[in-house]
Amino acid sequence: MTRQLFAAAAAVCLATAVQAEDAFNDAEFVKKAASSGMKEVQMGKLGSTMGKSGDVKKFAEMIVTDHTKANTELMAAARAAGVAVPEAPAAEDQKEVDMMKEHKDADFDKHFAEHMVKSHEKGVALFTRASKEAKDPNLKAFAAKTLPTLQMHLDMAKKLPGGK
Repeated sequence: MTRQLFAAAAAVCLATAVQAEDAFNDAEFVKKAASSGMKEVQMGKLGSTMGKSGDVKKFAEMIVTDHTKANTELMAAARAAGVAVPEAPAAEDQKEVDMMKEHKDADFDKHFAEHMVKSHEKGVALFTRASKEAKDPNLKAFAAKTLPTLQMHLDMAKKLPGGK
């Protein structure tokens, strides 16, 4: 009986620790959203200059416009929430931009579309969670307002050649 109680108590402690680790964090949301947003602006600029098809170029220009606007709105929401915003993309996000610059071949559009799908899938998941779990009302409202645009980008990216 004592062993069963000990095992049950250990399971409860472990479950609580896992939940605490997985708890939503406003500052972490701002950090990830800002880094990703800056990366998307850079990617969009690459797509508008290096893209081969008109569809990719047009989509890339929309990405630059929409993510620049969202980045500005995120900065305002973060400031109101008292959360610092990074000034540059995280190293892993910058690495993705640098890797995209290497695709000067005919497959640029395919690589660009694949990146946009993967990136926007992550963004939709992050913003969906923030729209439900952010503690600060400004950040929650920003996430909810931005989410439909990210979903639209994802849907459009899937229609680009190579976007799957």
